[in-house]
Amino acid sequence: MKVAIFGAGTMGSGIAQVFASKGHVAMMYASSVASAQRHRDKLAASLAKRVAKGKMTQEAADDLMSRVVVEEFEAAADADLVIECVAENMETKKDILGRLDAICKESTIFATNTSSLSITEMASGLKHQLVGMHFFNPVPAMKLVEVIAGANTPAELVEFIKNLSIEIGKTPVVVNEAPGFVVNKILIPYCNEGVCILQEGVASAEDIDIAMQLGANHPMGPLHLGDLIGWDVVLSIMDVLYNETHDSKYRANVLIRKMVRAGKLGIKSGEGFFNYKK
Repeated sequence: MKVAIFGAGTMGSGIAQVFASKGHVAMMYASSVASAQRHRDKLAASLAKRVAKGKMTQEAADDLMSRVVVEEFEAAADADLVIECVAENMETKKDILGRLDAICKESTIFATNTSSLSITEMASGLKHQLVGMHFFNPVPAMKLVEVIAGANTPAELVEFIKNLSIEIGKTPVVVNEAPGFVVNKILIPYCNEGVCILQEGVASAEDIDIAMQLGANHPMGPLHLGDLIGWDVVLSIMDVLYNETHDSKYRANVLIRKMVRAGKLGIKSGEGFFNYKK
């Protein structure tokens, strides 16, 4: 299968790695060919580290990378599957899907890696049917894929993506469209509540996270988790949950907005509620 992955950042690179490792051709796309190539180079460097640590053979790394290719936009016309994983913004996603809709062959399957947005709205105006295929970060390690059906997504398309997820080594759960789906509807408010507790002065950031790690047996606390996800992403998903439901329990804490405006997004910016600068 030839898979065109639009959005070659952390998620897109991980998706490309997973498909290529299972024998599929993974075409990586970004804002430019040069940008996509930089992400491909980062993936190659990451695999080289695995080889150096004895976690992967050089032959396996070379074989995988031989199936990760960078192409011009028009090459996606021949893709069997398109996976959109650009910024979590409805207009951005609709724009890229609309452009692909105009050039892709009729049989091309369209999927979106959205973490919270409406599949039904995103598919509006497209000739191709759309299904949600939501991977989790880091993609090669995380087993779950949420397979999301919009209001007009055919059952056979959901079944195909479910079986494909199994074929690439993932565990799918089928979800009917709802804001945030399953994981993020529970997980993102958890991060938000951690910030609320911090803002109220109940405990320090360190102690909030320790409490949830040791008291609830979570692998990490809500503040470090938000730092890992990125507070801009947390804020975006909280706003989707609130705007779709108008339920006050989904109102983002103002401290998150302040952090995002200050560029303190978490690990990716070097600082969030904890400091990651070397």
